[in-house]
Amino acid sequence: MELVWLTAGWLAYGVLHSLLASFAVKDRVARRWPAAAPYYRLTFNVIAAVTALPLAWLLYAIPGEPLWRWSGAWWWLANGLALAAVAGFWVSTRAYDMDEFLGLRQIREHDRATADREGFTLSFFHRFVRHPWYCFGLVIVWTRDMNVPMLVSAVAITAYFAIGSWFEERKLVAIHGDAYRRYRDRVPALLPLPWKYLSAEEARNWR
Repeated sequence: MELVWLTAGWLAYGVLHSLLASFAVKDRVARRWPAAAPYYRLTFNVIAAVTALPLAWLLYAIPGEPLWRWSGAWWWLANGLALAAVAGFWVSTRAYDMDEFLGLRQIREHDRATADREGFTLSFFHRFVRHPWYCFGLVIVWTRDMNVPMLVSAVAITAYFAIGSWFEERKLVAIHGDAYRRYRDRVPALLPLPWKYLSAEEARNWR
């Protein structure tokens, strides 16, 4: 029964997160409560963090026999990849306007716009995958020792990233138009492929 609750929790989290991230909900909030619009992004991030806590608690509270554990050279490889993903995540934050991502700029400037104002720029990691943070998240999730609750969560997170990236890209196409469509055709979404990437010069001059 605990696994049912865990699965339902991940499903509810994904639905809630996607709804709150949609233009439709943000536009409705901005129209109905215009004074609250600058606080929307920060509130969204707080809700995302707080609602993830019960799932994290369930993940570790539910007992489960190990399905597999990394050992020997595999342990070093798995944890090395996880550490590289954490480092990649940290380095990649420099390519984003973190004030805007967190919602601090919107509050500081009393910005009521519902669309992100950050321009279409391609960082080093964006040359190889369209969603570097999702890629790093998948590496971290799938390099952990696995029991049934962890496997359920890993599958749910993977599905959420795949579906969430599809919704996110609809917004990116609406904002950036043909530039993003061409980029989408050249670079894979979540996992790098050796034959699909942009050169440094292409990324620098992409319009």
